[in-house]
Amino acid sequence: MANRKDDHIELAFESNTPVSMADPRFDYNPIHGVHPEEGQTWQVRWGKYDFDYPVWVSSMTGGAIRAKTINQNLARLCKDYSLGMGLGSCRKLIDNRDSIADFQVRKYISTQPLYANLGIAQCQQWLKDGKESYIREIMSITESDGLIVHINPMQEWMQAEGDRIKESPLNTIKRMLDSFDFPIIVKEVGQGMSYTALKALSQLSVEAIEFGAFGGTNFALLEMLRDKEQERNVFEPFCKIGHTAEQMVQSMNQILSEKESLQCSQIIISGGIKSFLDAYYYLSMSNVNSIYGMASALLAPAMESYESLQKYFTLQMQGLLLSKSYLTVRK
Repeated sequence: MANRKDDHIELAFESNTPVSMADPRFDYNPIHGVHPEEGQTWQVRWGKYDFDYPVWVSSMTGGAIRAKTINQNLARLCKDYSLGMGLGSCRKLIDNRDSIADFQVRKYISTQPLYANLGIAQCQQWLKDGKESYIREIMSITESDGLIVHINPMQEWMQAEGDRIKESPLNTIKRMLDSFDFPIIVKEVGQGMSYTALKALSQLSVEAIEFGAFGGTNFALLEMLRDKEQERNVFEPFCKIGHTAEQMVQSMNQILSEKESLQCSQIIISGGIKSFLDAYYYLSMSNVNSIYGMASALLAPAMESYESLQKYFTLQMQGLLLSKSYLTVRK
């Protein structure tokens, strides 16, 4: 007791919180909630799956040096906490069989949802060339339940070796839905989507829309930083274009309120989520069946060890449950 009180005295000066630090998004109610119990979950129904927490492990590494370790640890996390997972880009599996083991994580994730991942430009090219079998082969190699198609026109343009999109991505998605019987998730990669794009996708039978909103890792900016200085200076303004997760949640709420015929009303909120508070804020705002994507924040602990990843995730979920007990979003 004495040591704790001494700590309080020494740390009091470091614990001062200026008024400007107050988070304006929430009302805090300390008198009605209770602390989360050990092992408590936040269960959600996602398609045909039951998740223990409203979390999706978003697509990240598609062939980095430590991809195998990262993917295996992430898959174990999904099994142990009943989550879903998207693999990084699987395109290289057709040309480079040496990396197959990096993507084969079915035995680690068990029966939880596992999605392969391909870019829209590559899908367009394979469909044009009559190579739909390549997509089916990737699904077979990875033993995936479905496919994430990432729509990334800005990234492809900025990438020196990028592909060119030669058909409306919406038309390509429609063709894929007609050609394949597995579920498809459509996502952006750092710039989000407009109300118009979200509404068009909501009218298709895609499994879900993942935001990839502005405010997180921006892959167009990432590619631009790899580019030559002249190109970088010219195209830099495009890296400031996009839609935030908050804007996209509001757009989806508006689309739902219009009471038109929607075939897809599931979203994965990702992009710009820095902490469990951001996640709780967006989940609370959403009127659509929602989970949120965790990506880059999981990389460092996943590279270190499974125990490190598990500890990090557990702390994040404790924060999410504390938020649910004591916070409400201000109107």
